Amino acid sequence: MLGTYAAVLVICLASPAIGQAAIALCGVRRWSWLAPAIGLALLTALCWGTVRLPGDGTVSAIVVLTLFAASVFYLRKRLEDGGGALSAGWPVALLALAATALPFAAEGHFGILGTSFNPDMSQHLLAADRLAHGEGSQLLHQGYPLGPHAIVVALTKGLGISLVQGFTGLTVAVAVLASLTALTAFRDEPAYLRVPASLVVGLTYMVASYFAQGSFKETIQALFFLAFVLALREASQNPVWRNLPLRFVPAAILAVGSVYTYSFPGLIWLIGTAVIWGAVELALRRLGSSAGGADAGRPRTEAKPPPAVATGPAAWRSVLYAALLFLVLIAPEIGRMIDFHSFETFDPNGPGLGNLFGQISPFEALGIWPSGDFRLSPGDGAVPALGYFLGAAYASILLVYGLIVCWRRRETALVAGLAAAALAYAAARISGTPYTAAKAVEVGAPLAALLIVLPLLRRPVAWLYLLVAGGCSLLALANAPVGPISYSPALTGLRSAVGEGPTLVVASRQLLEDEHGVPYITWEMRGGRVCIDASDEVGDQPPPGVRFVVAESAADQPPFAGLRLKRLASPYVLWERTPPIHGRSPCPLVAVRQARQGAPR
Repeated sequence: MLGTYAAVLVICLASPAIGQAAIALCGVRRWSWLAPAIGLALLTALCWGTVRLPGDGTVSAIVVLTLFAASVFYLRKRLEDGGGALSAGWPVALLALAATALPFAAEGHFGILGTSFNPDMSQHLLAADRLAHGEGSQLLHQGYPLGPHAIVVALTKGLGISLVQGFTGLTVAVAVLASLTALTAFRDEPAYLRVPASLVVGLTYMVASYFAQGSFKETIQALFFLAFVLALREASQNPVWRNLPLRFVPAAILAVGSVYTYSFPGLIWLIGTAVIWGAVELALRRLGSSAGGADAGRPRTEAKPPPAVATGPAAWRSVLYAALLFLVLIAPEIGRMIDFHSFETFDPNGPGLGNLFGQISPFEALGIWPSGDFRLSPGDGAVPALGYFLGAAYASILLVYGLIVCWRRRETALVAGLAAAALAYAAARISGTPYTAAKAVEVGAPLAALLIVLPLLRRPVAWLYLLVAGGCSLLALANAPVGPISYSPALTGLRSAVGEGPTLVVASRQLLEDEHGVPYITWEMRGGRVCIDASDEVGDQPPPGVRFVVAESAADQPPFAGLRLKRLASPYVLWERTPPIHGRSPCPLVAVRQARQGAPR
């Protein structure tokens, strides 16, 4: 627990400080709640750029510490309203931290998030372990974006914590930073409104669901997309930002973070939003439109829409500065982005389901989905199907109303962001796979929640949405499985030694039952025939046909007679049966698809 929250603290302190320093360099002295997301984006790029230098992550830790100290020193006399920001942010951060503690409280221990939902974390742990030892990995060679992994390696080197604690800390910190980032839209609201609104937007149902399965990359991408839309909103509507030559640089930094977190697919949402937003603003300016209003409930003649975005040479220079910075910062990653294009996830002819049971409903993006498992169809859980349909209909009505109000208020950045998210989902649904379509739903979910809450926040109807949507998010968090408390790449390394030979893995009952170890071991040993048994149930002999036995024990204490030591891979030992006993093995063949959902014991 201490190591996990030490990682959370470091990220939640360093990201806002570094991000606010970047904003101050652009000419904004007043505190902005975009700072947490911008700082995290810079950390992904900086850590990835330094993690492969001598020291295997030590340089990254030093760079982060140095940059944090420099940012604090730079902001010492250049930051306005820092005290007000602190008083507004601490309740949101504390409540978000409490919400993300639900999985660990329910399971009674910390560990690998989402093991029985999604075993992919083991691949991320393996890639980070290789980075921490200066070695290559399959993900590295495939061009997979490893910016977040580099942050974790820097945390392990700087704090002396484990990789599991580093990834869990990063995942928790992202949820806190997302809720703080949502304060950008609610900063003028009273505390009793902005706190619950920010929490529901930052931890909306789909984000909470992906948190529950340990999918940190998707939650980071959702954070960057939300912050990018709000950065465009600030650049066009905030009087402090509007006339600054570098007003689009914060949005460019967020796009850089998206590249180092999600590679080129992450730009689909961001570039789509920028193009739609720019086109709409140009069209409205040329048409002389006065669409919008300070309050949708007031007569049109009393409305005071913000002026259109300037489109003169100064505006184009601002865009050029941001584009140049973006290209310079992602230049080292372009080759890897090209390599990533052939990654297996993008193959529409592949299995495409991942850990899903089928296509998920796009209505889950609206925040009301009363199920602890987002993969289930309406009615498959404890709540009747009617409950899902009524919740989706209610949220849909609020979203349509919110879109109308935001359009009248000239909130073109928010409208453009939702349009880009809808197009990204449509493209994934038509030409992609259910797995990629579900990710598109998750990335767009915080913005959909924002468009529902923002226009209605001062009206009673919003409180019902906040209550129900918040309850759905808490349900998803409380249902999150927490897996093994530690990780070793040794078990994965044994896979090549046993090949397809029938293998029995003997593990403690605590690992198998309390820490959801069955799907974890199944995934680590995928590709062969695997049996998994508790150490107190295996009996005197392994099942007939079993050739190899993997156990956590001393080398001179074989779990059965007739075994010879084949390989030591601490904390595991691989034994081979001699002489081999032939016969049909009861161990099932575990393919990758089976391993994602957990094979039977």
